[in-house]
Amino acid sequence: MADLTVSLSLLGGIIVFSELARRTASYLFPNRNWIIYVLELISTFQLCACTHELKLLAEVGRLEPQIVLTLTYFISVIHMLSFHGAICNPTGSLEQLCRGTLTRRCALTQISCQLIAALVARLVMSHLWSLALSDLHAQHTRMAFKCTNSPINAPLLQAAAVEMSCAFVMHAAISNVDKVGEKYRVHAIAAVITTLVYAGGRLTGAVFNPALAFSIQFPCPGNTFAEYSFVYWMGPILGMTGSLFLFDKVIPVISGKSTIPKHLNSNGLKEKKIK
Repeated sequence: MADLTVSLSLLGGIIVFSELARRTASYLFPNRNWIIYVLELISTFQLCACTHELKLLAEVGRLEPQIVLTLTYFISVIHMLSFHGAICNPTGSLEQLCRGTLTRRCALTQISCQLIAALVARLVMSHLWSLALSDLHAQHTRMAFKCTNSPINAPLLQAAAVEMSCAFVMHAAISNVDKVGEKYRVHAIAAVITTLVYAGGRLTGAVFNPALAFSIQFPCPGNTFAEYSFVYWMGPILGMTGSLFLFDKVIPVISGKSTIPKHLNSNGLKEKKIK
């Protein structure tokens, strides 16, 4: 219980720090075009850092699965409410590029920011764990911050199919979330994320986000960089492509109308300005 309390406090601290950084950046540079990239860096850092701590609780702390899933749901809600339009997922940026809502330069810059933030989150969390704020952190420090084994617990093709399926479902849900009342959209997407983590977590961790996977899964032993790239990068990209093809090409041809709401960002929510 003491370890859980410390981890929850750390999660809260990461979220508060990230929100303060977003608000400070938006206040100091309100009319700069590049502010979107600063927000992308901060929000992706928040996502990766919090997921590092949740993964530690689940794998090293042996926290009960129902508690981990509950935390996943609530953290997902907080992330979506605080990101203020940041995408935090390379497949989301690629999806917007394919739809013509992002230029190639903007998409490439966003993806670069996401990967940089993922690496920074990995380094920052290692430093925070080294402070040994809890017995769990001290134990992880003695393990040199390493995973105990590979996060891939299935043949590579099956693991890639899991990540592809999760990404497909996630992007499909976002494409159709406008059919849900606006005040319930965050909870609907969080419920989808939690369900996917429950369904695919034991096989791959159900990450379906290349930047997040680069931060939390790639450092683990047991597989090569190419194998991790195949599962955690190629899988989600194919899943996004399948969703894009279905909802932008196939269904509009059959129904005669577009299925994609233009006023929503890649998280399925209306973009917000930070006040």
